[in-house]
Amino acid sequence: MPRPRSTKSPASNRTEPGYTTSMQKIEFPLEREHVELHHLLKLTGLVDSGGMGKTLVASGAVTVDGAVELRKTCKIRAGQVVRVEDVEIQVTSP
Repeated sequence: MPRPRSTKSPASNRTEPGYTTSMQKIEFPLEREHVELHHLLKLTGLVDSGGMGKTLVASGAVTVDGAVELRKTCKIRAGQVVRVEDVEIQVTSP
């Protein structure tokens, strides 16, 4: 599977009013029909293993298309957006 492309933009570390932090965006080209959510987190490098991905999903820290997703094996398809803290994964078709 190809490596995802990161389009990280510079982020400000300031927390003063008027300053915002930029969200890191990762484009993940999906070459199959779907990928399980915990595998996607591993493939994009957000976690070191599928088990860590399952733990992260179970904690409620992951959203899919804006809704909290607690199903570790949720099927993610092209066109969906997954968010974990300040990282956004845009799943695309190749």
